[in-house]
Amino acid sequence: MDHATKRARTSGQFHAVRFYESKESLCRIVAEFLGEGFVAGQPALVIATPEHRDGIVAELRARRFDIDTLTRDGDLLLLDAGETLDEFMVDGLPSTELFKSVGNRIIARVTRGRPGCVTRAYGEMVDLLWRGGHTIAAVRLEMLWNQLAMTHDFSLLCGYSMGNFYKDAGVGDICRQHSHVISAEGDAAPVN
Repeated sequence: MDHATKRARTSGQFHAVRFYESKESLCRIVAEFLGEGFVAGQPALVIATPEHRDGIVAELRARRFDIDTLTRDGDLLLLDAGETLDEFMVDGLPSTELFKSVGNRIIARVTRGRPGCVTRAYGEMVDLLWRGGHTIAAVRLEMLWNQLAMTHDFSLLCGYSMGNFYKDAGVGDICRQHSHVISAEGDAAPVN
């Protein structure tokens, strides 16, 4: 991984997307991303489906991270993507005010009042929306994450299943909401 990518991931000014084809490759990339944060003393937030949460946790354990201690100490917060979405969706779209409230609460919970604390976050709520055919809601949610980044320091990695994109339809819309695209090897390329 190049120096600029590591610096971006550490600074909190990082909103990347990973288009994945397999659960295994996604979980490996997410575990690497979160693991780098743990080594740097950054807490992590995972908002994912149960299947992917389990896979990410297994990858982190394989990298010798003590998941029980991280969760007990509040340095790893694991949330369900569908349940979290339900907290701020109104009439098929994310509510700005409800999202801010949920986002502020979650980030406060994982940072535990540590000033200047950068959080590593992985989320796939947008992928759930996209898979459900709610493409406008998915792009809107990406925009809300970008707005939240104006008041909180976090590095955010979003996951989208490639099976949901037909002939690259929508890929450009998604990429425009991110600062970087993560390759299968875990390298980050800036979005132009």
